Amino acid sequence: MRWVVVRFPGSNCDQDAFHVLKHVLGQEVEYVWHKESSLAGAEAVVLPGGFSYGDYLRTGAIARFSPIMDAVKAAAAEGRTVMGICNGFQILCEAGLLPGVLIRNNNLHFRCETLHLRVEHGDSRFTRGLKAGQVLRIPIAHGEGNYVADPKTLDSLFAHKQVLFTYSDAQGAASDAANPNGSARHIAGLTNVAGNVLGLMPHPERASEGILGSADGLAIFESVLAGEKAKQG
Repeated sequence: MRWVVVRFPGSNCDQDAFHVLKHVLGQEVEYVWHKESSLAGAEAVVLPGGFSYGDYLRTGAIARFSPIMDAVKAAAAEGRTVMGICNGFQILCEAGLLPGVLIRNNNLHFRCETLHLRVEHGDSRFTRGLKAGQVLRIPIAHGEGNYVADPKTLDSLFAHKQVLFTYSDAQGAASDAANPNGSARHIAGLTNVAGNVLGLMPHPERASEGILGSADGLAIFESVLAGEKAKQG
């Protein structure tokens, strides 16, 4: 499967994503600079974490105007896989590819730690290798991960099974204590209605090798690969 990792000024998790895709999973992957206008036929796109444009104005607000985003939007419309991690999630929301917006953590602190996520659905493009209710250990590193949307949008997200991951404790129970940023209804990751665009605040690429303390994040990438293999018969 052919992947691209988009680099914006201020991206700092691009090499992590590249390493997992190429060296852990053995995928064909290349970097694409934000000023490019083509994804070079990639089947899957990763918008990595970091601080695009220094988070000036607000997170993702300037990156959404980068020339490459037209190609990302076209890829999403064609049903190709698009994954936005942390800052990438923020960019996807600002670009209108995902609903809602991410604002300052309710505790006003930058949170950098490993925590727990509960898998809400195991039948999506990004969770086919996981089970509903399964708990993952994956790190976060963000100051603006507080997901906000109006009640009608939130109801719709859950009704259409777009919320794939929520913050939880080690037993899978959701609570304010387990929520690191105040995100509405403990949302940690969600998709578009079509299910091919994923945004999530935690960093699965930082939990894809046992030496890092957890390889739980690898299952998200492997799920995408399994789906592509299934399509090819």
